Amino acid sequence: MNSPSLYASGIRIGIRPWGSAGALCALLAAAACGGGGSGPAQTATAPPAPPSTSAPPPPPPLVGAADAARLLDQATFGATASDVAHVQSIGIDAYISEQLAHPPTQYTGYAYTPHTAPANCKNDGSNPPDASSLCARNLYSPFQVQRDFFTHAIHNPDQLRQRVAFALSQIMVVSSVEIYEAYGLADYQNVLLNDAFGNYRTLLQDVTLSPTMGHYLDMANSAQTNPQNGTVPNQNYAREVLQLFSIGLLALNPDGTQQLDAGGVPIPTFDGTTIEGFASVFTGWTYPPLPGANSRWTNPINFDGTMVAFADQHQQGTKALLNGYTVAANQTPAQDLANALDNIFNHPNVGPFISKQLIQHLVTSNPSPAYVARVAAVFANNGQNVRGDLSAVVRAILMDTEARGAAPASDVFGHLREPALFITGALRSLGGQSDGVLPRSASSAMGQPIFSPDTVFSFYPPSYQIPGTQTVAPEFGIENAATALARANFVNTVIMQGGAKPDLTVAGSTGTTIDLTPLASAAGNSQLIAQLNQTLMHGSLPSDASSLILAAADSATASSTDPLAAARAAAYLILTSAQYQVER
Repeated sequence: MNSPSLYASGIRIGIRPWGSAGALCALLAAAACGGGGSGPAQTATAPPAPPSTSAPPPPPPLVGAADAARLLDQATFGATASDVAHVQSIGIDAYISEQLAHPPTQYTGYAYTPHTAPANCKNDGSNPPDASSLCARNLYSPFQVQRDFFTHAIHNPDQLRQRVAFALSQIMVVSSVEIYEAYGLADYQNVLLNDAFGNYRTLLQDVTLSPTMGHYLDMANSAQTNPQNGTVPNQNYAREVLQLFSIGLLALNPDGTQQLDAGGVPIPTFDGTTIEGFASVFTGWTYPPLPGANSRWTNPINFDGTMVAFADQHQQGTKALLNGYTVAANQTPAQDLANALDNIFNHPNVGPFISKQLIQHLVTSNPSPAYVARVAAVFANNGQNVRGDLSAVVRAILMDTEARGAAPASDVFGHLREPALFITGALRSLGGQSDGVLPRSASSAMGQPIFSPDTVFSFYPPSYQIPGTQTVAPEFGIENAATALARANFVNTVIMQGGAKPDLTVAGSTGTTIDLTPLASAAGNSQLIAQLNQTLMHGSLPSDASSLILAAADSATASSTDPLAAARAAAYLILTSAQYQVER
């Protein structure tokens, strides 16, 4: 089936391919006002009016529909009409409080599997898959965890927690490139879900002692220097916990801008000696023992639980860390670890470094320095002299003046919906359902195989700029001709072709579908497009774009007997437009 096409060129922040018109303005009906007179005073009291039998008018909404939908784009995996109404009725602050209080929806149903798959568990390419290949797919690949990610994101109530945990998974990265056991990936995502609204210091410790992270970045089984066999402490985790998980490479001002020395040169945050110090701190830890087994140095690979320490494998002596701090000699592995993580946690870079990345993932690729500074100040002190309160940080990000309002002020405000958000946004906003099978493959085709980035740097760097510009736009790092076409193909599948059928190799598979029938009740195509505009774009669709889509919808109605032809054409054109894909 040929899909309608109004926009086939590259997607650019700030570019409006349908013309230069601004966002469609909402039309407000002015209430008629009665005039007063100055006639003679009344000398008799008028009889009282009979009591009204009608209910009082409902109170006005606390939040406009456009700002409520905009919040939901930032705080969930897709705005729904019921959630928009809920935010309008209780207000943004109360909605955030509700979301912070939701318990985490975790990854369940996973159990330990040996690192080496049994002989009868092979990925042999059988079609249809047989028991051995299903074993390999389900237990020794990210397939089931990726499915769970999408079903959680589309259907579950703890939307904000899931969204923040997903952001953290792209900052504190592990990948199925190395961690191919499904239960190990699931265990790590549960750590991020549990700690998403806790304290950053707790998150830092739980990530450090996660055996999944220990395996991915080689802290597990890293031992003290041994001249006899030539081994030294592994430096991988020491380097990445500083460079990527906490402070970054360069000293920052509180607003996230770089500090410069007297010569105007950026100031490094650490050097090789610092990495050696932290690598020495992180020695003496191994995987947790298997149930019922005696713990020993170099326990078998096991991702359930927390890594355990062996003092005789821990590097002794002092360790030079950040900002001139030195760990004392003759401490236990746990004491050294606590000193080192406190040293990281209290570094002044952590607030702006982590806050800016969370802003980028939730709200905009280009936060102003003032926005970063306001959020970093909350990281430093949540108002109760607590540092690192992530729930307060998330609230500050979403409540900030740059995030709120019906529309952003800056032309470069917002971000390209990364593939996962593009997929879930379309499904949630249009009432779709999915078992996660189609979304996981579609996201991979768009350049974002969930939990499977090629490197510890995730799918794209937070500093990526659109070529030929100075516009920071991280998600464009995976946008190219092939991935842009994959986006359109996904929309074509779920809108024009009726979705994806259940996968018979997946227990309980439902497929992926969107029921567009409710759109057929619109009183004409103009109302249909207005409804889609509010549902998908929180009313921001430009008027010239609306006119073009109306013409396409009218043409579809005239040329097809399908009662949903107009709805399909209009939904397809909006979802594949630059205005939808660049969330503002």
